[in-house]
Amino acid sequence: MNEPINVVRLRPPDDIDDPLTDVLRAGARRLLVQAVELEAEAFLAGMQELRLPDGRARLVRHGHGPERPIQTGIGAVGVSRVKIRDRGAASDDERVRFSSAILPKWSRRTRSLDALLPVLYLRGVSTGDFQEALTALLGKDAPNLSPSVISRLTAEWQAEYARWQTRDLSARRYVYVWADGVYLQARMENQAECMLVLIGATPEGRKELVGFQAGVRESAQSWRELLVEVKRHGLAVAPELAIGDGALGFWKAVEEIYPGTRHQRCWVHKTANVLNKVPKSIQAPMKDDLREVHGAPTRAAAEAAITVFNEKYGAKYPKAVTCLTKDREALLTFFDFPAEHWDHLRTSNPIESVFATVRHRTVRTKGSLSPTTARLMVFKLVMAASKTWRRLKGENQLPKVVAGVTFRDGTEVLDRTSDRAA
Repeated sequence: MNEPINVVRLRPPDDIDDPLTDVLRAGARRLLVQAVELEAEAFLAGMQELRLPDGRARLVRHGHGPERPIQTGIGAVGVSRVKIRDRGAASDDERVRFSSAILPKWSRRTRSLDALLPVLYLRGVSTGDFQEALTALLGKDAPNLSPSVISRLTAEWQAEYARWQTRDLSARRYVYVWADGVYLQARMENQAECMLVLIGATPEGRKELVGFQAGVRESAQSWRELLVEVKRHGLAVAPELAIGDGALGFWKAVEEIYPGTRHQRCWVHKTANVLNKVPKSIQAPMKDDLREVHGAPTRAAAEAAITVFNEKYGAKYPKAVTCLTKDREALLTFFDFPAEHWDHLRTSNPIESVFATVRHRTVRTKGSLSPTTARLMVFKLVMAASKTWRRLKGENQLPKVVAGVTFRDGTEVLDRTSDRAA
């Protein structure tokens, strides 16, 4: 009689037992199956009028396709596609076909994963390391995300970027626009190229990417080409206000293309420029004095703070004082707009915050990005980030700005002439 042999299976070192993930994946599979089934039933219900000559339904269920794994944020979820048969079609051209919007025929992963890939790249993960990184995120069974697939996705991003560049803007209106040129440590060939970015605020208070392209430095010609392209695609109405740093190229170009747009200099850039002209020991108190200017409740208080700044630092640090006063008017334009918008209008940080991740990526790779790759990756990152951009505060004031209502020190100026006449 043979003695029973007890075999104890040893868990592989990289096999992690995670009951919670297993439960989530099982629940996701059930929900996905139910959603696909309900979608098929709704399709059949909407086609009830299609009948065969003998009165039977023309469209009927025809089983399921083979199960395939769909890569999601919690790993692979297996699901089968519902098949529907058209029994009355005389030819393929007349055949009524069912295509699931939830589970497209050739889908292998969720769209959120496609958005994850450029973010991984910009976070410092090379395409050759994607498989390892995604295995750690999604589990060891994560097909359809190999380096070759990443390369094909890059081609898709190129097509998406080309479509976005030629989109119709005739129905768009932007009350405010933020402009900035961001330099990357990429392989920009022999010329010092930078990314020119234009973000706009709609009358509903949403921020959108308006223009994006690579330019030669921040020259007036590069900005002119971007603004001309935007205007050529339908953006004929000039924004009420443009916010940017002291790059002369943008301001010269916007005066030519949109002469009615007012100028607001970015206080973050201006503060940095002023502080760079004094010793470090003076920078902390000087920064507080500059905050008294852009944080003033009224234009008169801001003007008084600038006068105090001149008296305090003019003798010892004339360069810092000149740097501040030469853009005096453009720095205080925000006082002529609603106070609820001041936090948005005093800085071009909506662009700077997005590009902090891009700069991190190019530093980590020691400038390994080519111009084309850098442009596509930055475009994908900005488009992904745009979904989380916060709306403008005081959006109810935007229609007033569009209508030309006058604001003084952030408050609407009411017309008392008609009251006196009455």
